[in-house]
Formats: sequence, structure tokens, C-alpha cells
Amino acid sequence: MPITIFYASFLALFYIYLSLRIIGIRKEVRASIGDGGSNKLNRSIRVHANFSEYVPLTLLLLYFLETYNANAIVVHVLAALLLIARLVHAYGVSQTEENLKFRVFGMFSTICVIVVSSIYLMFLGAGIA
Repeated sequence: MPITIFYASFLALFYIYLSLRIIGIRKEVRASIGDGGSNKLNRSIRVHANFSEYVPLTLLLLYFLETYNANAIVVHVLAALLLIARLVHAYGVSQTEENLKFRVFGMFSTICVIVVSSIYLMFLGAGIA
């Protein structure tokens, strides 16, 4: 099974979980649009949005790495780090009494995956790696 497809499947299911969580909180606080002044709903919306902002680009970079025949272990490590980063970030931001270390780890790790993937792709594209 291709590496990117494996991790994209887990991330897609997590995306659905985040979506369903918003729906449940919307019902709970009776807010069909916006956050209705609910900190819990606002945080849930931001977790979902942040996931939507970062994961597609990162998966695309990982897919490019895989199709360029990058080292499979490196692709697995980067994809696993992305999955862990998004889980940790979602947990951290979802907490109303937020411990910033979860958010920082999640964002830092996600950005590292993007940067490392981008640089690796540049080397592969130039025929250096």
C-alpha cells in the first residue's frame, strides 16, 4: 500500500471526527452559524480549520516525495509525525484551559514536516538526492 494513502486515510477519518465534533457542539450550544459566543465551539472550529489549512498541502508534499521515490523510511517518519502532530495539536487547542505545549508541539512538528518535505523535494528535483 502506498505510504501517503495509508496516512491520508487516518487523517481523513480524523477530519471527519473533528467535523462531527463541531456538529455535536453546535447542537449543544444551539449555534448554527459562528460560535454563538461559546469558547468550546470556537476552539473546535479553529482545530478543524487549522487542520484544513495545513494537512492538504502537507499530504501533497508527502505524495510528491513518494512519487519521486524518496526514501520510504523518511516518508513514513514524516507522515507519522504529521499524524501525531495533528492529534496533539487538536487535543491541545480543544482544551478550554489550554496547555500551550501541545499546540506548540503540534504546529512546530507540522511545520517541520512541510519544511523537510519541501527541501527534500528540491534536492530530488535537482537530482541531488
